[in-house]
Amino acid sequence: MKLPEELLQTLEGVEGFHRDSFVRVHEESNAPTSIRLNAAKPFAGGDAATVFGQQLQPVPWAKTGFYLPQRPSFTFDPLFHAGCYYVQEASSMFLEQALTQLADLSAPLKVLDLCAAPGGKSTHIQSLLSAGSLLVSNEVIKQRSLVLTDNIIRWGCSNVFVTNNDPKVFAKLPAYFDVMVVDAPCSGSGLFRKDAEAIEEWSLHNVALCSQRQQRILADALTALKQDGLLIYSTCSYSTEEDEAIMDWLVQDMQLENLPLNVEAFPGIVTTTSANGAVGYRFYPDKIKGEGFFISCFRKTGHENPGKQKPAKPETISAKEKKVVETWLQKADLHYVRFRNEISAIPVDLLPDFALFQAMFGLQYAGISVGEVLKEKLVPHHALAQSTQLSPQVPATELSYENAIKYLQRQEMTVEPATAGWQVVRYASQNLGWINALKNRINNYYPKEIRILKARNDSA
Repeated sequence: MKLPEELLQTLEGVEGFHRDSFVRVHEESNAPTSIRLNAAKPFAGGDAATVFGQQLQPVPWAKTGFYLPQRPSFTFDPLFHAGCYYVQEASSMFLEQALTQLADLSAPLKVLDLCAAPGGKSTHIQSLLSAGSLLVSNEVIKQRSLVLTDNIIRWGCSNVFVTNNDPKVFAKLPAYFDVMVVDAPCSGSGLFRKDAEAIEEWSLHNVALCSQRQQRILADALTALKQDGLLIYSTCSYSTEEDEAIMDWLVQDMQLENLPLNVEAFPGIVTTTSANGAVGYRFYPDKIKGEGFFISCFRKTGHENPGKQKPAKPETISAKEKKVVETWLQKADLHYVRFRNEISAIPVDLLPDFALFQAMFGLQYAGISVGEVLKEKLVPHHALAQSTQLSPQVPATELSYENAIKYLQRQEMTVEPATAGWQVVRYASQNLGWINALKNRINNYYPKEIRILKARNDSA
């Protein structure tokens, strides 16, 4: 791996940078593999070490984060598709420390993950929030927002809205969010070990463009953050133009207060200070077990008048439809609405937020997609099978590993369900999706868009 010489030259004198060890770690070692477990979908019959067949080392700054000694084929692990864990770079899991140290996670919060795709930070944030909280996961690029939605569905939660908006749209919601997370699009130098193509795309010109884009994103969206609200800014770039310079810009131009974090328990994380005294935290792969990462935190000090939003009412479903669908879910405090031509279940506490976002924003997904009622019967949505709120009374068929893979590939399975009709299929007691067992055949309803396309002999 040949690192850009211009990058190395610009890093000379930057806190924590040591050229020889930095170059060596890129030349000699592969990126470590790390996962973050979904506490809402615990493994049945054993811990993660038992499931993976290997001893797992904890990620020191994330309670449910673990390193794997070697990288398995996640594509052919049904538990990955069931949402039992997320494959996430370890350094980026440090977001947990920023939230636990600086936010009151015991209170219901409104959180915006502004640049959320593919969903690693959003699923992490969701796992940390208390009941009654709302997470808005936004992605400006349409195709990436679809991937984000898939990962939110797989996580099984009900308190996330997925939006597909330019950051400037959130200025319509002044002083709305308690926390804003901006993992900003960047030049990507921190991920060279994971993505060799990023080296070819890197340039000083691209760094400058990214710095300008980061300022535009932040300036456009900060109106939506409450007074005293928390901003968490991060990149996977080593360049000071995208890190320390942005800290200074946030303090000087946007009048935010820089907030320190306690990193004494995490040797190897470098505390960096900008030209004007703001502090952030750098992650170097020659100092910690992870990739390049930067994070800094801020408090909004300026007063922002909350906007007066027009009350909106979502389209509710009929009493007959409600009677059909409510038996499929176990949670009582859900309100059923018609959304994007289907029925969705929204937590009652979040119904005013849902009505607001449906009226004002490019809302792609919200709550739990339940399905649609046809001839007084529910045709269930895939998200309902993956939801942690699916009723345990819904019929289920356990699959062997071989049949689970065939199901995920949308191939025919050799299985005989105990009952006919709609039922969820499982692997190791974890729900994968729906089948409809008819008299002479089984219809596989795993979504075509996310099915496994490659054959197992290609999995190496």
